[in-house]
Amino acid sequence: MCYIFTSGTTGLPKAAVIYHRRIIGGATPMTKMGLKSQQTDRIYLCLPLYHITGLLAGVGASLISGASIFMRRRFSASQFWPEVQQHQCTSFVYVGELCRYLSLQPPSQAEKNNPLNTMLGNGLRPDLWEDFRDRFKVGRICEIYGSSEGNVAFINILNKDKTIGTTTANIMLAKYDVDNDELVRDKKGKLIEVKTGEAGLLLGEIDDKFQFDGYENKDATNSKVLLGVKKKSDRWFNTGDLIRKVDVGFAMGLSHYQFVDRTGDTFRWRAENVSTNEVGETLNAHDQVDIANVYGVAVAGAEGKAGMAALTLKAGANFDVSSFSKFVEQQLPVFARPVFLRLQQVAETTVTFKLLKGNLQKEAYHANVCQDPLYVLKPKSNQYELLDESFYQQIMAGSAGY
Repeated sequence: MCYIFTSGTTGLPKAAVIYHRRIIGGATPMTKMGLKSQQTDRIYLCLPLYHITGLLAGVGASLISGASIFMRRRFSASQFWPEVQQHQCTSFVYVGELCRYLSLQPPSQAEKNNPLNTMLGNGLRPDLWEDFRDRFKVGRICEIYGSSEGNVAFINILNKDKTIGTTTANIMLAKYDVDNDELVRDKKGKLIEVKTGEAGLLLGEIDDKFQFDGYENKDATNSKVLLGVKKKSDRWFNTGDLIRKVDVGFAMGLSHYQFVDRTGDTFRWRAENVSTNEVGETLNAHDQVDIANVYGVAVAGAEGKAGMAALTLKAGANFDVSSFSKFVEQQLPVFARPVFLRLQQVAETTVTFKLLKGNLQKEAYHANVCQDPLYVLKPKSNQYELLDESFYQQIMAGSAGY
């Protein structure tokens, strides 16, 4: 049917192959078991249609059920509820970042007695879930999980709180060493399944029913497949995501799960996947930068992880913050711009010259453990500035505006 470009785990965006059967097979359960759309429903859709959630859950639900769509080119937190009221929208296709923006808005008359009763999407944070539901009186929140290229999908059909729901795919949650960015194996070289409640790398078995269509590039496709996980002939898709099994109470015997984090060289910020390799290569093109090591760090009250870059400058270079700020503004989209910068003397690497990120991520932008100069890109600003104690405390309190 089409190609959908995804950031992937490393390198440039890759073209995921989307067949007609995938659209029909994915949109049908989202429509009938997720949104439960009828011809009389109206779907509020402000996600781009090159995004699998907007295309599959939004347009797909409309084509299958006959529901109409109020389609907005760009999301506006201030106009959301007035438009929901004006057009009597009953359903909302979301990503978690949109929900956070709505929660940060001051209470309004338009949000009261609103017609919205069902929402479906991905990335709604567990700590935001109940407050969002209770404030806006949304009766059904159907969180989903999946990827453009993957063969594993989850859907919260039972309307349980703080869960991506359940799946019919044959999955395995494999023990993963986050610090060393690798799967953990036993003495026989076999992968180890995690215990209930423990985060593990999600693998989905590839078979005739749960096919892995992959990318246009065959090498990229093969790189996501693990062979001989449980038996010699089996094949498994490596999602690159950590999830855990959670207890949601009575669920008719269906296991439920919760998204934890992404592994490797990708993190999510502003509801977009950010490739650290791609951002790093862009920053390396600046005439003062020798090596840019990019990674994600947590920010209180914000969805996903903010980008941070540890910069090693070329010999004799003095950091020109204005030049660097202008370069970042010109070369990177808003969601991919590092929020924090760290100027370090030497870049730490493995013996194979792979950049080490573990300690950098742990130290993040905390001046009490990091002695290097730290810079920050404040919300709605295009200019990096030194991170001072006052703004650091705002970040830690979740009131910095991210």
